[in-house]
Amino acid sequence: MKESFYITTTLPYVNAKPHIGHALEFIRADAIARYKALQGHPVFFNTGADEHGLKIYQKAQAEGKEIQTYVDENAEHIKTMIEMLGMATDVPNITFNFSRTTDEKHIKAAQKFWKLCDEKGFIEKRTYKGLYCVGDELFMTEKELVNGRCPNHPDQELEEIEEENYFFKASSFTERLLEEYEKNPQFILPEARLNEMKSLLKQHGLEDFSISRVKEKMPWGVPVPGDEDQVMYVWFDALINYIVAIGWPDDMESFEKWGRMTQYCGKDNTRQQSAMWQAMLLSVGLPLSKQIIVNGFVTAEGGIKMSKSLGNVVDPVELINEYGTDALRYYVLREVHPFEDSAFTLERFKETYNANLVNGLGNLLSRVLKMSEDFGVQYTEEQIGEIIERIEEDVFELNREYRTSIESFNLMSAMDEIWKEVKSADTFIQETAPFKMVKENKTKAQEDVYTCILSLIKIAHMLRPMMPDTAEKMFKSIRVNKKPEESLFPRK
Repeated sequence: MKESFYITTTLPYVNAKPHIGHALEFIRADAIARYKALQGHPVFFNTGADEHGLKIYQKAQAEGKEIQTYVDENAEHIKTMIEMLGMATDVPNITFNFSRTTDEKHIKAAQKFWKLCDEKGFIEKRTYKGLYCVGDELFMTEKELVNGRCPNHPDQELEEIEEENYFFKASSFTERLLEEYEKNPQFILPEARLNEMKSLLKQHGLEDFSISRVKEKMPWGVPVPGDEDQVMYVWFDALINYIVAIGWPDDMESFEKWGRMTQYCGKDNTRQQSAMWQAMLLSVGLPLSKQIIVNGFVTAEGGIKMSKSLGNVVDPVELINEYGTDALRYYVLREVHPFEDSAFTLERFKETYNANLVNGLGNLLSRVLKMSEDFGVQYTEEQIGEIIERIEEDVFELNREYRTSIESFNLMSAMDEIWKEVKSADTFIQETAPFKMVKENKTKAQEDVYTCILSLIKIAHMLRPMMPDTAEKMFKSIRVNKKPEESLFPRK
């Protein structure tokens, strides 16, 4: 059996419905999980809902809802999106898990982690005064501010907070993390994010950070063991889900089976995921993450960050309802940069949908199978099944660029390799013109169409991790040797 592979997204914060940024992270992680499973690796795929914190508490109050009811509703919104995105919840070789930080199992594990960290001497109580960003649920230092505001939430006033709470001695692990960054240059991707973290730790060190809030001021959180007046700070609580999901601390056999995690996160979470969380793991003697993949932002036109207050947020559910699941998966995987910020506009989405899906892939499938049916290209279902199986065994190995791109998390480049195959098949049809050749040499026309069918099989298999529904529709049409009754992608 091949090596186990564990991948996790961050858990969306349930203060609102999930947005296009969440969809991006889900789809990318799903494509990697499916690719690994197709290669024969047992895969554990984790996502879920982050449900504690001041921001959530305030939002529930503002809507006049009981807090548990509020988080339950928003967790369901995430589950609905997961279903609509076609994520691998029921796929061979993949164990899919949905974590909720309000589950009793998670709460007990978070308290266990706290106790272990405390026993090791890495937690202490202090009086602290600082500026708090509710949007990020983080205390900010002066050097992190831009024009006196959090750079991720420039429209929000920072709260000045002074209270006694618990701190995690993250500074104890600065040198150990720098050693890991130097030893493993692939630990954080892209390299620019790794260099940012190196620079931060070399210049300022990893600073101790608050890991609790006074319950009277923030009553919605995991109770701190041994102190009924304090609740855990949301980051310290939520990050632990990554290890709870695979069995820690109750099922260590499962925990050891799945091993170190590959994590996706947004660039605004780089410090939390690649430094704070890694220090937490070190504090209790657990292995570091295997790799952290950092996404850029999906922005509005002109590079403006999407926000509800500006009215420029894109709802992925609306896109799916209009264009279909795989149209969104295509756009996220091929048109959005794997690591840097990318602008999203509905005009660009529609343009690429019609050009590359309707006129490109969809037209190719219909055209080839129409010729195959009309020219009498005959094969039994058993024969085509054998051909499909043979190509599936070889395609990932033969297309080195495709394989290398996926394994380096450059899914845009992998999608480009697929569309090179689409273009190559189109070019072959134009050059050989089987639709003309059939009048002069039917056998030659049939051979050329058969070559095109082999290309379709290759394309469909390469699409299986990326656009699984489209791949299966293609295989179904190829097996029955008929042009699909409905277009893969209706024109919009």
